[in-house]
Amino acid sequence: MKFMTLVVEPVEKIAEISAASDKVWADVPKGNRPEASYVLLCVPRFDIPPNSIVAFGISESDSADSIAARNYPLMLAGATAVHVIPILEVPVTGAAKAEKKYRG
Repeated sequence: MKFMTLVVEPVEKIAEISAASDKVWADVPKGNRPEASYVLLCVPRFDIPPNSIVAFGISESDSADSIAARNYPLMLAGATAVHVIPILEVPVTGAAKAEKKYRG
């Protein structure tokens, strides 16, 4: 299943969080397939703490264990929030067909 992971990172912890992220992705946990990673140029919500950066990634994971193996080191390094959000991929020109499929 695909997931979007939002990570809120205090700027004073960026070096530690970046190092932890590099270490995790250098040895990708079994059952996890990274697809993309981004840093937002603005905060997506107004309740994000000041002096924070928000990053997000999209990946596929087979289990909660593989998600935890990826995110726990980031939390230990100082990420103040890690949100894992399941996402459903819908083709750009196939939304009506997907809607019928998932309606049941």
